[in-house]
Amino acid sequence: MVIPRVIKNIGLISAILAGTVFLCAALAAGGYLYFNAPPAAISDNPETGQRIVSFEVHKGETALAVGKRLEEAGLIKSRYLWYILSRLDKSYIKAGTYQLELPATQKDIRSVLLTGGRQILRRVTIPEGVTLKKTAYILEEAAICDDGAFLAAASDREILAAYHIPGETMEGFLYPDTYFFPPDYPARLVVKTMADTFFLRLEELLINPLALSPEELYRKVTLASIVEREYRVDEEARLMAGVFYNRLNIRMPLQSCATVEYVITEILGRPHPKVIYIKDTEIRNPYNTYVMPGLPPGPISAPGAVALNAVFNPIASDYLYFRLVDGATGRHYFSQTFDDHIKAGLLYVKGNQKVQRSL
Repeated sequence: MVIPRVIKNIGLISAILAGTVFLCAALAAGGYLYFNAPPAAISDNPETGQRIVSFEVHKGETALAVGKRLEEAGLIKSRYLWYILSRLDKSYIKAGTYQLELPATQKDIRSVLLTGGRQILRRVTIPEGVTLKKTAYILEEAAICDDGAFLAAASDREILAAYHIPGETMEGFLYPDTYFFPPDYPARLVVKTMADTFFLRLEELLINPLALSPEELYRKVTLASIVEREYRVDEEARLMAGVFYNRLNIRMPLQSCATVEYVITEILGRPHPKVIYIKDTEIRNPYNTYVMPGLPPGPISAPGAVALNAVFNPIASDYLYFRLVDGATGRHYFSQTFDDHIKAGLLYVKGNQKVQRSL
């Protein structure tokens, strides 16, 4: 009969289809398990069977390019599956240098690169007394962020407003310290981290910035940036700050060589001078405190804890002058009159001549 034969054929076809579906599912599952299984890797620790490898994702690198390098490094089994998964979930991996614990599945590796976790941080030290431009150079040399992007972020109006900075840039408000950043870190986040650290350090010094108007805080930070570049011995910083306050109170020019250096290097773009000449002190510029009364328009460096504490807690005295008298120790001679100031300079010159003769 025809009907039983048709039924028999239908059963055969169903069996074939079921077998095909099972085979496809098995192959798919097997393929998934194969490609998602951790690749065989030599372990650095035979007891735990784990090792740590570093892997860097370059800025702007495509998913296929990353997958290719992961496959070539033996970290995954198929660059193509990596690419397909990236297209399916429309995910973007984050640039950076990562620490990967092996053995690891492709899923584990993808999770690390997608979240940006386990990144290797780079150590960068911003010295006290450096300028904004020098800070940008240090950060770019450390591959933290682009110097141009950093300077742009440090003059961003939105960031300045967030920290109530009345100046044109964040100069003076980015605390000099040792930081740990991922490579290719967003410049805006670098600026915010350094600014947050600055205000945190103020609080540690028992200085409440909220007790001052933004303009008053700005003036104190400006003076601290000058003290930072002038003092060499910690215990002299507060006395030096007192001298500058005395000059400001009688409207005497601050006459800080540090401001002249700032004009020469940061504004005029010349090399750092070994000696400040009289002609240098006569440069007409708002930052030159030899020719302009009062404080300069803004900070000239990044003040550290000693300089900040000195300005907020100066030592009162009748001194109006100070002069370096010991180049080896960095000690200064403080005086009330200009005559004493000149005499201290003559003694310093004679002292150096005696030393040279003895050599």
